Amino acid sequence: MLDNDNTTRLLALKSGTSRRAFLRGAGGLAAVAATPSRLLADQYPSRNVTFVVPFPPGGTPDILARLLGRKLGEIYGRTFVIENRGGAGGSIAAEAVARAPADGYTLMMGHIGTLAVNVSIYPKLQYDPRRSFVPVSSVANVANLLVVNPSLPVSSVAELIEYARKNPKKLNYSSGGNGSAAHIAMAAFADAAKIELTHVPYRGTAPSVTDLLAGQVQLTMTGAPAVIGHVHAGKLRALGFAGLKRLPAEPNIPTIAETLPGFEANQWYGVVAPAGTPDAIVRQLNEDIRKAMSAPDVTDLLARDGAEVWVGPPEEFGAYIAKEIDRWADLVHRANIRID
Repeated sequence: MLDNDNTTRLLALKSGTSRRAFLRGAGGLAAVAATPSRLLADQYPSRNVTFVVPFPPGGTPDILARLLGRKLGEIYGRTFVIENRGGAGGSIAAEAVARAPADGYTLMMGHIGTLAVNVSIYPKLQYDPRRSFVPVSSVANVANLLVVNPSLPVSSVAELIEYARKNPKKLNYSSGGNGSAAHIAMAAFADAAKIELTHVPYRGTAPSVTDLLAGQVQLTMTGAPAVIGHVHAGKLRALGFAGLKRLPAEPNIPTIAETLPGFEANQWYGVVAPAGTPDAIVRQLNEDIRKAMSAPDVTDLLARDGAEVWVGPPEEFGAYIAKEIDRWADLVHRANIRID
């Protein structure tokens, strides 16, 4: 998408020149050539940007938002203020963002729950993922990792399934809340394995992992960045990743699909803005999110934590959201997932 003017502008940015300073320095020629939409993008952002995370600090959405916000702040010379708003599986934050001014100064780190699953499990949802937001960019796919407290006498996915079948509903799994990625991943696992587990929702991933470490619950399946450190420290036992292939960074941890063929329930994340946000700003953000997420320090860090950078055009992300809404609606119906 880079034309000659954009290439020159990006080179100017790399040398420390701001967009507006560059336009002034370029004289009347740049001003005459620029369209109103280009000028709008070139002037954005003129103040700090609020970046809403629909869950409390400590979980994968928060980790990704802070990482991306820092990189975008470096690109734009503005602060991307992280605002954590937990509650109702991310719905409270999503509703607030949907009502925010459509000017590019309020963004949300959406994920599989807020943008795909909630529409099926919350009958009175006050936003529509397909109409209330404009997709800006996908950001990352994150490997879910099935982990158990070491006190549970299982060391593999097969042993867990066998234990659960002998003890129906006696195993409690934690999640970051109803509709959270962990909730949906575990529901999908229970459905595929034909076992009955008891869901214990928390107000965020961090407290759900804390109680798992303390043995108050027995297992969870959540984004690897939130638990892999505890696995390495011997405080949690990893049974399997929810992707179809083993991760190069953790080759000794099998996939759940090695026991349940075809099983896949990873998380995905992406940035959305209120519907009506100017297309020029959306395109500029998409371009710079791609730049931020392609930085070697970002890709290396995410790879170590079981995450993969995934950045594409806004239209592609929007189509993916619509597809995921249909996919998870089927599971919600089949598994009888309820708000408890």
